[in-house]
Formats: sequence, C-alpha cells, structure tokens
Amino acid sequence: MELNASYTSLVAVGDSFTEGMSDLLADGTYRGWADVLAARLAVRSPGFRYANLAVRGKLIGQIVDEQVEAAAALQADVVTLVGGLNDTLRPKCDMGLVKGRLEEAVERLAPSCKQLVLMRSPARNGPVLERFRGRMEELFTLVDGLAERYGATVVDLYSAPSLSDPRMWDVDRLHLTAEGHRRVAEAVWQTLGLPAEEDWWTQPPATAPPRWASRRTEDIRFARQHLAPWIGRRLTGRSSGDGRSGAQFDAATGRAFWITPADAETPVGGGGGRPPPSPAPS
Repeated sequence: MELNASYTSLVAVGDSFTEGMSDLLADGTYRGWADVLAARLAVRSPGFRYANLAVRGKLIGQIVDEQVEAAAALQADVVTLVGGLNDTLRPKCDMGLVKGRLEEAVERLAPSCKQLVLMRSPARNGPVLERFRGRMEELFTLVDGLAERYGATVVDLYSAPSLSDPRMWDVDRLHLTAEGHRRVAEAVWQTLGLPAEEDWWTQPPATAPPRWASRRTEDIRFARQHLAPWIGRRLTGRSSGDGRSGAQFDAATGRAFWITPADAETPVGGGGGRPPPSPAPS
C-alpha cells in the first residue's frame, strides 16, 4: 500500500454496517464510517466523489445482485466491500453458497478499482458472538484468502479490542455507535496508507459496570424493541432492507451516481438515504 496516497473517489458496498446504522443524525438519517471516511478523503482531494450503495439487512447474494455491477461501473479509486455476516447469523446458512457469492463479488470488483478494501467485521462480545463465531471466522478466513488472490487489502476489525467492547455498540447490540463508526473510519484510513490521526485499536479505559437492575432493564428493552422484531422478520422472510436502495443509487435506472462531500464537518448523505445535492448520473 502506497503511504500518504491520494484518492479521488470511493464507493461503499454492503449492508447496515456500511449504510451507517446506528450512527443516527438529528434529522433521523444515518451517517456511519463510510460517510466519515469520504468526508476526510475529500479534504485531501478537491472534487472527490463518493457513492454509498449499502442497504440494511442485505444478504451477500442480494449485495452481489443489486450493488456490485453498479459499483463496478463507477470505476472508483477505492471500493469497500463488506458482506456475508447477515447470512452467518441466520439459523439456516449455506456457507458454501455464501463463500461462492462473496468470491463472485470480489472477482467482479477487484479489476474495476485501484484498491479493493475487504474487512473482517467487528463483533460485540456476548452470547451472539459465541453462538456464531465458527461461521464468522470461516467467512473471515475466506476474506483473507480472497484478498491475497485478488490483490485486495483487509481491515481487521474483528481482532480489535476496542470494537469488541459492548460500549461501542448501540442498544440493539447489532450496530456500532457513532464512536464505533468513527474508529472504523480511522481503521480504513490507516489501511489506505494515510497518516494515523488517532488510536482506533485500543480499548477505552474501563468504567464502572452498570448495576444489576440497570442491566436487566436494558435486557428487557433490547428483547422488546430489537430482538422480537428481528425474530419476527426471520420467521416471515422479511428484511429491514425491503424496498430500500442505496443512498447514491437510482432505482428507476438501476445506476449508481456520485456525490461530492462538501467538507469534513458536513454529513455527506451516505447511509441514511438522504437525497444528495444535484446528483449527476455516471
């Protein structure tokens, strides 16, 4: 990886992790690590262009079928691809199919950009991780192999002590907080060969654990507001991403388009689905 390199464009492909949940903005939309990264890269490269095609709830097959061709057509400097984790969390998961579709995505995206970025996704310490750890690590082994085979680079978020800390995760226990997303943006920034601006890897200082009553109240809230709806969608075959498309994707034409982040302080309209300013079809 070239140190202190310059990049003129970024395309983000994936699911809710890349869409930006749960980095919630005041207007009810999401920002997320990809938006933060794009804004930072834009400061270094006037005219920088960005497209976030990620949609919450998408399985790897849907990512390949709905996002990969549109992303490849943009011919970006950098493409990030994160997918497959939603598949591993399903009770019935065909890992052979998941791995095949992920390789299909990498094979298509790698020659379309100057740098393809893959990730070993972060995971919150807890019972969910322990139940599905085997599948997840099988997926990450494939990610490492694909990166070597196709010349991609891997951001290892899974091994980072900071991102396994429950304090980095929202109350739904599935999505990162704003601080978690900020650390992911820094991790990708450094992986792209850019000078470190902070320590994203180290776990935050310990704090006093919540009282037993507070933990039980939070568990009940989690089960009622997040776990029960998630189980309901699994039982009925629905997805939180049904009817949605990426923030920089025109569903009518099936084409992606660019936006240009204004500056590092302004949300750039990635994961939340906000209409971008004056989009120009590619």
